[in-house]
Amino acid sequence: MTGQVLTEVSAIVSADREAALVAGYQRVIAGSLPDGLVRSELLSGPGGSWRIQTLWRDQAALDAMRSSPEPPAAPTLFREVGAEPQLVVLGVVARLT
Repeated sequence: MTGQVLTEVSAIVSADREAALVAGYQRVIAGSLPDGLVRSELLSGPGGSWRIQTLWRDQAALDAMRSSPEPPAAPTLFREVGAEPQLVVLGVVARLT
């Protein structure tokens, strides 16, 4: 086990709000990022399905971000475009890079 944690925030986004989601994500990643954030991707799928997957150094880094006065970026971005986010937190057990 690596100790890393992956968060996946997903939502269905209407086609007319997709550009706003992409612009919002680009704005977030251009700013100051939380300590312990290893990588993040914005992914699109069929039927307006979108996901933001973020890899964290460990559970402590994720917990520190969550305890910040700022709300977590991924759910906030989805809400800004009128979508209701779903969150899944997964422990990284093995990996290939």
